[in-house]
Amino acid sequence: METRHLPIPIINPRRPVSAPGADEQRGSLLSGRLATPFSGDSEATARVSFREGRYRRFLALTDSLCATLACVTAIVLMGDDRLQPATLALLPLVVFTSKVLGLYDRDELLIRKTTADEVPALFQLATVYALVIWLAGTTFVDGDLSRRQVFGLWGILFVAMVLGRWAIRAVLARTTPAERCLVVGSPDLYQRFSDKVADNPMNVEVVGRVALERWAGRKAGAWREVHALRQTLSDLQVDRVVIVPDDEPEVTLDLIRAVKSLGVRVSVLPHVLEVVGSAVAYDDVFGLPVLGLRRFGLTRSSQIVKRILDIFCSGLSLVVMAIPLAIIAVIIKRDSPGPVFFVQERTGRDGLTFRMIKFRSMVVDAEGRKAELDAQNETDGLFKITNDPRVTPFGHHLRRLSLDELPQLINVLRGDMSMVGPRPLVLDEDHRIEGLDRRRLILTPGITGPWQILSSGRVPMGEMVKIDYLYAATWSMWGDIKILLRTVVYVLRRGGV
Repeated sequence: METRHLPIPIINPRRPVSAPGADEQRGSLLSGRLATPFSGDSEATARVSFREGRYRRFLALTDSLCATLACVTAIVLMGDDRLQPATLALLPLVVFTSKVLGLYDRDELLIRKTTADEVPALFQLATVYALVIWLAGTTFVDGDLSRRQVFGLWGILFVAMVLGRWAIRAVLARTTPAERCLVVGSPDLYQRFSDKVADNPMNVEVVGRVALERWAGRKAGAWREVHALRQTLSDLQVDRVVIVPDDEPEVTLDLIRAVKSLGVRVSVLPHVLEVVGSAVAYDDVFGLPVLGLRRFGLTRSSQIVKRILDIFCSGLSLVVMAIPLAIIAVIIKRDSPGPVFFVQERTGRDGLTFRMIKFRSMVVDAEGRKAELDAQNETDGLFKITNDPRVTPFGHHLRRLSLDELPQLINVLRGDMSMVGPRPLVLDEDHRIEGLDRRRLILTPGITGPWQILSSGRVPMGEMVKIDYLYAATWSMWGDIKILLRTVVYVLRRGGV
């Protein structure tokens, strides 16, 4: 897109579509304010406040409706009890508790607004709500609540709030104008951020980039630079500025202060989190902020918990999927000559090799033809071709829905693999990883992982290694569960289901 001449040079600016006369009206709003450069831009503040207020109001309404649904279903329909009028006082309690837990203030801090990260807090909220009603006795319920009703109230409220918040966010994302983000930083990180936004469903639009070295808003030049910054943000109708920190902390700090003074939200993309991840403890040493980093890898107790999850998920999946697995095996046998399963040596935990099992989705001599197709490889470090000629007719369907991966449940049950973990590489790909990057092998490789829900095999080798390292550095049980749930969503979306 053509670069426009703005007070602060913008790379690839994307201007919003404005109604006739909107630019003149916006100019009149800003005129007369330049004498006070650090006062907020009323138009930007109003625009951002409208979006955030809309999210808060609808989330609060959803929580109240879910609480009402849970009470009516568990107390009235599941028993012979009646609700007292005082029960209406519980609706403000739900909203107040959600506010205390920060469930209404998260979205303004986040570019990617998800419900999955709120599940632990929603679990606490449902527990407190059910406990209050049970302990209050006849204050809220005309009758004696049974254990079945109490657990029903807790479960219904928890599930309803998770699904309700997910649904209302999906509706809001489709009915609210996209959040317009301006990136301040290097071209490489700008491109990575833009690609992430473009490749994933988010109500976000990247409107351009400003080189951080252009910001000289310090000391005597501060007012002049804030004038220019205000005009740039207003011209592009920016809602959020994403800043990649500079080597000079004072420059970054001045820029953050200036942007916040204009009523625009700020997000920071710190380089350090590419190494340590988000699982850090914020320590305050008498006014000096310090980040405490978690140990790398899993404790013995965490390994046991993760293994229990693997056995439960793989065993249950094999039982439930027994008939579909048998049907797939019969179709493979009739679709093309060769065995049903494809067995390949892969690198596992601590560098030990294991034989990974998959449904065969390619012709029998696929490995022998790999060299002649090397020029068509689309991924740096890994071998991936979109329309691979070696794939069988039925194999296309298997790979599109990732059904060829199902026999790996046997590897999980045997302990060779985990449900979630680093990507299991073939031996020649693994040999390209050297030095400290090989620490990714401290964990058992997984059927799925962060690399699977981030464009799967199209993630370059260098980025995949970073992703695996961060997974090992920030592991949590809830993190594994979220990846499993997001994998299902990713597979269904990719398969067009």
